Amino acid sequence: MKRNQLSFSLEKAWHYFSLTYDVVWNVILILLIATLCLVCFAIGAGAGYFAFLVKDMPVPSPDEMKKEIYSYGETSHMYFDGGVYLGRFRSDLDREAVRLSDVSPYVVQAIIATEDEHFYEHDGVVPKAVIRAMFQELTNSPVKSGGSTLTQQLVKNQLLTSEVSFERKAKEMLLSLRLEKFFSKEDILEAYLNVVPFGRNSSGRNIAGIQAAAQGVFGVNAKELNLAQAAFLAGLPQNPFVYTPFAADGSVKPDISAGLKRMKTVLYRMKRAGYISEGQYKEALAYDVAKHFAAPKPSPFERYPFLTMEIERRAKDVLAETFAKRDGYKPEELKRDPARSRRYLGEAEKALRQGGYRIYTTIDKNIYEQMQRIAARYAYYGSDNVYYTKDKKTGKMVAHRQPVEVGAMLIENKTGKIISFVGGRDYKREQLNHATQAHRSNGSTMKPLLVYAPAMEMGVIQPGTIIPDLPLSIGSYTPKNADGKTHGLVSARRALEQSYNIPAIRTYMRIRSRHPIDYLHKMGIKSVAKQEENNPALAIGGTHIGVTVEENVNAYATFANYGSFVDAYMIEKIVDKNGKIVYEHQSKPVPVFSPQTSYLMIDMMRDVLRGGTASAVPRYLKFSADWAGKTGTSQDKRDSWFVAVNPNVTFGVWIGYDRPAPLESRYKGLSYSRRTQLLWAQLMNAAYDQNPKLIAPSKRFLMPGGIVRRAYCAASGFSPSAACEKAGLVRYDLYNTKFAPRTGSEDDLTESRLVIIGERRYAALETTPEEFVTREVIVNPDLLADWGINGEVQIDDVFVVAPLKENGRPPSPPVIRLDGGQLVWNRHNEPDVIGYRVYQVNEMGARRIVATVKAGGATTFSKLQPGAAYCVTAVDIAGQESAPSNPVSLPSASSTDSGHQKSGEPSSPPPSGDVE
Repeated sequence: MKRNQLSFSLEKAWHYFSLTYDVVWNVILILLIATLCLVCFAIGAGAGYFAFLVKDMPVPSPDEMKKEIYSYGETSHMYFDGGVYLGRFRSDLDREAVRLSDVSPYVVQAIIATEDEHFYEHDGVVPKAVIRAMFQELTNSPVKSGGSTLTQQLVKNQLLTSEVSFERKAKEMLLSLRLEKFFSKEDILEAYLNVVPFGRNSSGRNIAGIQAAAQGVFGVNAKELNLAQAAFLAGLPQNPFVYTPFAADGSVKPDISAGLKRMKTVLYRMKRAGYISEGQYKEALAYDVAKHFAAPKPSPFERYPFLTMEIERRAKDVLAETFAKRDGYKPEELKRDPARSRRYLGEAEKALRQGGYRIYTTIDKNIYEQMQRIAARYAYYGSDNVYYTKDKKTGKMVAHRQPVEVGAMLIENKTGKIISFVGGRDYKREQLNHATQAHRSNGSTMKPLLVYAPAMEMGVIQPGTIIPDLPLSIGSYTPKNADGKTHGLVSARRALEQSYNIPAIRTYMRIRSRHPIDYLHKMGIKSVAKQEENNPALAIGGTHIGVTVEENVNAYATFANYGSFVDAYMIEKIVDKNGKIVYEHQSKPVPVFSPQTSYLMIDMMRDVLRGGTASAVPRYLKFSADWAGKTGTSQDKRDSWFVAVNPNVTFGVWIGYDRPAPLESRYKGLSYSRRTQLLWAQLMNAAYDQNPKLIAPSKRFLMPGGIVRRAYCAASGFSPSAACEKAGLVRYDLYNTKFAPRTGSEDDLTESRLVIIGERRYAALETTPEEFVTREVIVNPDLLADWGINGEVQIDDVFVVAPLKENGRPPSPPVIRLDGGQLVWNRHNEPDVIGYRVYQVNEMGARRIVATVKAGGATTFSKLQPGAAYCVTAVDIAGQESAPSNPVSLPSASSTDSGHQKSGEPSSPPPSGDVE
């Protein structure tokens, strides 16, 4: 019975156990099913929500992703000629791309250990880290451990925005998974290292990318970073502007402990990950990071302000034209449409600041630096000019002080390369580039460009052509030479050598109707408008807005190139960050003058340095070369120029005040013109020291065919006639064979009757008494008519005369006296008086001529006889004679002083009578 009871109890216990088990199991199963359902629901809901968040996001192709990932802005770089590095293009952010193979392994290890320790294991996203980050976000946990891999950070920076939202996070995860599918870990890591920001560099500029960080913080390349430096930089991206050691002005922060603490964290994680040993860890901790910070480096703009601004301006222009050409627009179309021009200029500027371009220029670094040094130290510019303006608020006059400014440019003739320039004395005071942007009157440097070369090309003149340097009036305009004088008949060569204005204007007036201004435009001088050609003063630089130094110098190089204009340029080529040449300069010579005209112009300008207005230049130079040049001064001495060429280069200098004012005539013993020439020479000497072969070629300008040496008459410019040879007026010069001196008629020179009054010569009349006439060889007046000169012009020259108008009445009698044993009288005040007759008067009052005195000589007569009486008459050009002067008697040799008239006392007038 007991056994049965026991068996019953066991069965009952088992029954309850089985029942409990079934219940528990079913409950667990139900819970598991419920949990699974909840998980599935959560997953489904999450997946659905994830799908909802990314439903509108287009899925980029691998090529599109590659383009976006590598589209980070990269600083452009500038280079001097020959690939010599100049510096970074001005930008808000310094960045330079670098390949992963050129980055220190320590950097890679430090970044992975700090930012993504499972980088090589995950597929772009770490679910555990994402869930943890989401949980922290949902619970608003104060501790944020972060959930982004390096891949996600790259996606966020390059493909998305920095917006904080679940939608952005969802897109980030999806794109990270896709990025990992198509790109290798090395590609992702390289892109990340080139994108991530690193704070500021030692110059205070913002930096991004490991190469810019290595250079900017430690002054080394990314590949050269040691362990401690790599750890320091790897710690910066978490909070760049907290951990960066530099302030906005480039100075080291007083407290850099935050950055050092972050470096220790990075080193610890590297050790924990097994990248470095305990010994390396301790050695890196002991490294004095601050001791190895990079020294402040002035930016290219700070060191070369005029140059970097000019490079930026020109690079932007050429790149804008390149982009426009890409879209089918020609440069002239770009200029005609301001809106389109602005659009392409904006695109070009953005590309240059962010596109990582390499801009190669023609500027010679050594020559440029030495020229800036000379220009800064030159001691003979002149005194500052003070001018006054009225203050609009107070109404008081305010004084302003301005220094003499300078602009200079050196161009290689054959290529058009701008080798160097001087933009001004102080960029901080005045940002205007006086070499490339300032427009000023070019004074007499205009003469070869607009007058003499075009006139020779047209066959109107040649170097030996005779041009009247005689008074000239064109309406109300009366030009003068610099010395205030006229110089008669001069050759074109002489007129240029001495920079006479009147012959240049006369020549311009002869060719003006043939539009010589077109030659200026062919030589790149676009700032002189076509409408200005009617202005006679244009021949001597009287322009509306003026020309730039670059325009002027570039035009002169045309002569050195034997008549071909090669446009000057500074940007040699522009290369993108992939090494593709997007722009490369190509010279396109423009024919302007014949080789014969160009050489003749060069030969004439040689004389400017030999004995003309620039004769001091060879003495100032420390070397010799075949130089030919021209000086120039604008009205009131407001601008002073000197431009010269040799077979290799052309160089020009301008000085003046920004607000035009007269330059000092003399300063420290030098005239304004000499000061300009001395500066020109010192700048050339500096350039010669850096590149003698370029600046001082041993070769000379070679005379082309088609040029001959011929004789000409210095009075007419024709081939010498017999009369010219007899007068000794034969001269020689070079001629284009097409325009050799023509044979003049035998009467181009004639023997003429003339009278001389002082230094002036006048044509005698038929009634002019022969005793007052001089016979000399003169130019036939008909020849002067070719230059618009008529007989009314007052002429001071040995070869030409003008008529002297007689006043229509006999002259008034002179008054004479005895002085020191000779007769003396004053020069007659009537301009038509040509001389005087001296008479001896006898006791009967009869007169006998004893002498004639021409008006140009002394008004005295000394061959007097004791006891004789004398009188003098004045004679005009028509032959009319005045009444006799007062008589003067001399004492006889035997008489006493008391018995005779005292010297100088006039006696009573003698009776009139015939001349014996």
